[in-house]
Amino acid sequence: MPRYAFTVIIGADAPAEPYIRSLDDADAAWEAARAMIVDLMATSADPRLLSASMVVTDEADEIVFEFPFSEALNLPAGGSGPVH
Repeated sequence: MPRYAFTVIIGADAPAEPYIRSLDDADAAWEAARAMIVDLMATSADPRLLSASMVVTDEADEIVFEFPFSEALNLPAGGSGPVH
């Protein structure tokens, strides 16, 4: 199962270490990123999160996708993401 690293980027900073998860594919990584973003937005009062992005990389440290937090707010619950 592929491993993906999820890193929150605020401006030019990555305030925490990446979160690593083994998932079936990039679509599952997209769903996981969306869930993490929604959870972070719900539990944090940090206004900088509105301009943050989640960068997801694969085991080769290649960027799979970048997910702006603001886009996660515009998706309906259970909304489908990109097909990879």
